[in-house]
Amino acid sequence: MKGIATDRSVSPSASEVPPPPSADDVRFMRRALELAERGAGRVSPNPKVGAVIVRDGVVVGEGWHAEYGQAHAEVAALQVAGPHARGATAYVSLEPCNHTGKTGPCAEALIAAGVSRVVFAAPDPNPKAAGGAARLAAAGIDVAGGVLEREALDQNAPFFFAARGADRPFVTLKLAISIDGAIVDASRQTGWLTGQEARAAVHMLRAESDAIAVGIGTAIADDPALTVRLAAPPRTSPLRVVFDRKARIPLTGQLVRTARELPLLDFTDGSRPDAEAALRAAGVEIVAVGSAAEALRQLGTRGIRQLLVEGGAALGSSLLEAGLVDRLVIFQAPVILGAGALSAFAAFPTQRAGLAPRFRVVERTALGADLMTVYAVSGD
Repeated sequence: MKGIATDRSVSPSASEVPPPPSADDVRFMRRALELAERGAGRVSPNPKVGAVIVRDGVVVGEGWHAEYGQAHAEVAALQVAGPHARGATAYVSLEPCNHTGKTGPCAEALIAAGVSRVVFAAPDPNPKAAGGAARLAAAGIDVAGGVLEREALDQNAPFFFAARGADRPFVTLKLAISIDGAIVDASRQTGWLTGQEARAAVHMLRAESDAIAVGIGTAIADDPALTVRLAAPPRTSPLRVVFDRKARIPLTGQLVRTARELPLLDFTDGSRPDAEAALRAAGVEIVAVGSAAEALRQLGTRGIRQLLVEGGAALGSSLLEAGLVDRLVIFQAPVILGAGALSAFAAFPTQRAGLAPRFRVVERTALGADLMTVYAVSGD
């Protein structure tokens, strides 16, 4: 029986530390991660997974989990590879599953195809699906794990967050800011800070989310629709959410006018029953809560795994202060708004330079003239 190797040290003994992954292992795993992204917006609550089948240094099959309930990445790649999979190496961005759900066990499919080696990035955290690596090793297949694991964990961060037993959604806070950190100019007139490419990226974030939330200030000032328009339609339209303590959301705004076609959930404090009754009559669901944390737990009970919060200085700062943000996505436009502009973090408590916590940078991407930076806030 061949063992399961990993590129991470599991022993203080240098002789027991496995060698780092080869350049080919890294290259083909990076391709598997790229393929996994093609399932964005279509596979939740499953993770995004990509697979590459390589024989004698040549890619003979590629696949990805394209749709919830359909073939997993390994099976899709094996179908392309056909008989060329025998004796090949399979690269998979998540440990092959070892259970039967809507599809059969991917570990068994790899064994049946005759692959000689399987390399995966991150172990499957789901107890029902885990064990694929051990099953493969028991069948005499050489198995290596942990190649580009950090990238794989980041790619499916909401999936791993839920698997750890979280009682709330994984929260991504998105802010569009100027070079000087402002979200709106001194006139408080709304307008686009970023260009078309950045706005399309925001809609991709929406498509991947189970729910999209704004604060009441943003709902009133921007009159948003909170729908996916500049990206491929997701499998399920995200739930629209407003944090609105005093039930002030306008009955004439886009969100309320469309509440019967696209669900709208309004979190209030229950202090204005007449205003809440008018919103209910318009098709809005009202839920009274005592805090943002309680609101997030309410979303968790509804199966909301990934929540995108779109700006607002007050809501964003309050969630950050309460430790309820897991990813911070900043779209920075190459403009300066100057004196009187509203800082994105105007409501955040003062921090001392040199003592403020530093966030890990997950990604930096130029989008036209704008810069998107993704920060890991929750420390994972």
